[in-house]
Amino acid sequence: MTDTIVALATPLGRSGIGTVRLSGPDAARIAGRFCDSTDLEPRRATLVKLSDPETGEAIDEAVVTFYRGPNSFTGEDVVEISCHGSPVVLRQVIDGSLRLGARMADPGEFSLRALANGKMNLAEAEAIRDLIDAQTATAARQAVRQMRGEISQTLSPVKDELLDVIVVLESALEFVEDDLPDVQTAALSERLRRIADELDRFAATFKAGHLIREGLRVAIIGHPNVGKSSLFNALLGSERAIVTDIAGTTRDQLHERFTINDIPISLIDTAGLRETTDVVERVGVERSRATMADADLVILMLDASVQTSDEDRQLIESIKGLNYIVALNKIDKVPSSDIDRMVAAENSSLAFLRDKIVPISAKTGEGLEDLKAAIIEPFSPGDVDSTGFLITDARHHDLLLRARDEVLGSQSLIEERASEEIVLIGLHNALRYLGEITGETTTEDMLTRIFSTFCIGK
Repeated sequence: MTDTIVALATPLGRSGIGTVRLSGPDAARIAGRFCDSTDLEPRRATLVKLSDPETGEAIDEAVVTFYRGPNSFTGEDVVEISCHGSPVVLRQVIDGSLRLGARMADPGEFSLRALANGKMNLAEAEAIRDLIDAQTATAARQAVRQMRGEISQTLSPVKDELLDVIVVLESALEFVEDDLPDVQTAALSERLRRIADELDRFAATFKAGHLIREGLRVAIIGHPNVGKSSLFNALLGSERAIVTDIAGTTRDQLHERFTINDIPISLIDTAGLRETTDVVERVGVERSRATMADADLVILMLDASVQTSDEDRQLIESIKGLNYIVALNKIDKVPSSDIDRMVAAENSSLAFLRDKIVPISAKTGEGLEDLKAAIIEPFSPGDVDSTGFLITDARHHDLLLRARDEVLGSQSLIEERASEEIVLIGLHNALRYLGEITGETTTEDMLTRIFSTFCIGK
């Protein structure tokens, strides 16, 4: 790569410090024009006066750090200009760099250059993105582990074992005229079974890994005025949703994020489900029904202070195929003995939901901790910090499953005494899938898609 790229490496907006990053053969020359220096010392932060390269007008004071390639993040010459985080100042530095021959970096292009120059593999580059996007401390720790090469280190013994089997079969194909002996065939089949089991074990960690990285999408549903918005506010700990005694206050969905036991939760407050002639409210109800189908978990709210209605039962029937719990709200208005009878009595209209019901009061906060525990209970992998190696990326999970299926297919062919060249097709495919995880065999189109999800300055 012969061109020099530039981008803002810190978030847009005002801040105490803003950093502009340059990478490429002209990075030092371009930065030198801003600070009137042709000899930036590598790996040393230098306080300089920034001036417009064309007019000489003062721009700011900044700390300039030069990393000479290959000892840099990208493997090329890299300069980072850290000045005051005024959008105007940062724009002047970027515009001046463009006039001096740099071009704007594409999303993730700094990391892509690091990959191309052997500074990291693809899984490690994706871990950088995950670290930037981490919503919890646990997600950040997991991203750091993968950024340090945990995935490639874990997969390396499996790939070596797979290569050993391939070598045996390739050698038999080239040098052995007769079929492999039964003993050797059985041994190869057993090795492939162990490889498939190991890949399956890795893939099985995705449930916990995905939970840590993406969290849960939880929708609060129910009829108007049962307290959905009050519960939304209570779980968030802030007055985010408007709460009134007027039915149908919530017309559109509200989305907010919070955490339960270090698991990210995307909480959605939906419009009350009822038949209505109001055009705007009807759109909100339709969106609520669509959200129910997409949610990982539905919280159905019922009012403990009123008799369960036929409409309530219809609503319960409509979510039976989903993951759901029932929040029995407004228990502060009902004696506790009545709540116990309502939930436990055999003739109760709610008796069939006994294991799904969590009595709460969104107004007083009673039962909220029980509700939080119930939200994550069906999904929680236990102590996520002690689960060890985890697959957090859906792309990696898919490739592991593909590799496993190819290995199992080749194992079946071996047991059927198929020819070596047919068996090898699946094994080479499996090796290619594993290589796609770390970027060894990933196509250019796939790399473009992956790095387009990165921020510009990374």
